[in-house]
Amino acid sequence: MAHILRSVCLTLFVIGPFLHAIGQRDARSGQLLSDSTITEMQVRSPQADSLMALVKLRRITYLSDGLKVVGYLAEPRTPGPHPCIIFNRGGNREFGKLSDPQLLRFVVNMASWGYVVAASQYRGNDGGEGQEEFGGADVNDVLNLLPVLAQLPTADTSRVGMVGGSRGGLMTYLALTRTTRIKAAVVLAGMADAFRSVAERPVMGTDVMAELIPGYATDPDSVLATRSPVRWAEGLCPTTPILLLHGTADWRVSPLDALDMADALYAAKHPFRLLMLEGGDHGLREFRDEADRATREFLDRYVRDGLPWPSLEPHGR
Repeated sequence: MAHILRSVCLTLFVIGPFLHAIGQRDARSGQLLSDSTITEMQVRSPQADSLMALVKLRRITYLSDGLKVVGYLAEPRTPGPHPCIIFNRGGNREFGKLSDPQLLRFVVNMASWGYVVAASQYRGNDGGEGQEEFGGADVNDVLNLLPVLAQLPTADTSRVGMVGGSRGGLMTYLALTRTTRIKAAVVLAGMADAFRSVAERPVMGTDVMAELIPGYATDPDSVLATRSPVRWAEGLCPTTPILLLHGTADWRVSPLDALDMADALYAAKHPFRLLMLEGGDHGLREFRDEADRATREFLDRYVRDGLPWPSLEPHGR
């Protein structure tokens, strides 16, 4: 396990020729995973060895609005082309960034399913340029992963899905207002009502949004509305089905966000599936296998296989 993870990490900072074409290079030397991280991975995921044997993982730097943004690419070691997933991390700034355990839990895990996975740290984070806006101009950092994927010979960019957790769920909703290329999306404990988030956790307003979002101090209601998908579900790409997964014991993002978003999607006649996991926390740790299974089945159906969704009109006996 330690040997595999260390050897992989030595390749994280190597940029392949597909990014040289857009003038990007990250020449930093390799960095070893700490022994404590390796031990934690072994405890959390006994399958880590087999996962890493199936996947190539690289740290990248790519252009977004002229800024150098840090991210990751994970590719199956089997011949492609493979369908793709864009993974949107949660948190803000360095909190919630893609750390080694998160890379294994999400990026590497999903790549082991047979997908090329791209993920961003968002601008201004982990050594990247600029400053994130918690759902503002940094949405471009998500969308600009599409041309990055297009440069990979192993990636089939006619089949792209998107997965986002927590704040990454908000980034997913925002991206779906601006592209029709996402074949299906999965939102894990996603923030859908910024007004509720600030009301229930005032620190989200004072310590996050006020510090990151332009215009929050002068017009908070307008800013919160643009980050509340429950208010504009009809603006999401109508051909992108969405799977909502949320734990009922989540204290970071209210489970009501998922229920209200489901109501909004239903009213808009948008294809969706809702799975509320009883007693699940924000990270769905009690239901990790079930959440992974539901996510994979949804993506395989609508992204990998391109199957149509059933009729949304009332029908049957």
